[in-house]
Amino acid sequence: MSTQIHRRQHPGEVRLPAALAVLVAIGLYAALPQGLLLGPRVLVPALEVLLFVPLVAANPRRMTRDNRWLRKLSIALVLIIALTNGCALVLLVRELVSGQANQGGSLLVAAAQVWLTNVLMFALAFWELDRGGPVARTQTARPGLPVADFRFPQDEDHDAIGEVAARSAAKSGWVPGFIDYLYVSVTNSSAFSPTDTMPLSPRVKSLMALESVSALMLSVLVIARGVSLLK
Repeated sequence: MSTQIHRRQHPGEVRLPAALAVLVAIGLYAALPQGLLLGPRVLVPALEVLLFVPLVAANPRRMTRDNRWLRKLSIALVLIIALTNGCALVLLVRELVSGQANQGGSLLVAAAQVWLTNVLMFALAFWELDRGGPVARTQTARPGLPVADFRFPQDEDHDAIGEVAARSAAKSGWVPGFIDYLYVSVTNSSAFSPTDTMPLSPRVKSLMALESVSALMLSVLVIARGVSLLK
């Protein structure tokens, strides 16, 4: 009962971390070399900002309001970031394979931009999908939550030593926030596999596999080729 009371009084997840991630992703894409962009430089960033503004207006400080249209807008924003960054990755690889790339320094910078955008994009996707999204996770009592896509350590630490169990979901009402999903994305992109947080559903297993493959491609092909161009 105490956990449910805590969750009903939850003020909502702070908007700022996820908002900063979106803005950084938009800025990284806008700063890519022209050859890796789809259309004019301002086209995609302008569309992303157009989708982002009503989302921030609906929940400017904390994530407490949600409806079908806000969910569609937020998912659409993540999909646009994903598709455009995926295209940038393909164009970058094509440029390398065709031998057109001749500036190692700028190539490494572009690869880093694509990699970082990938990390942010997958973090946003995990954040939007798991347990119904950021609003549902804090504003819905546990019995009414959609099934989990991830199993975090806090989900099973209730029987650990006291100071660890105190942070568990069962005893503190803890729910994952954007920083938790960002950590999952960073570790998955760096280790090419899950670390302390396990994917449970087929959709996030597929997403994590896609992130690992794209990160591996950048590490092995793009960055290696870029270093060779610096010689």
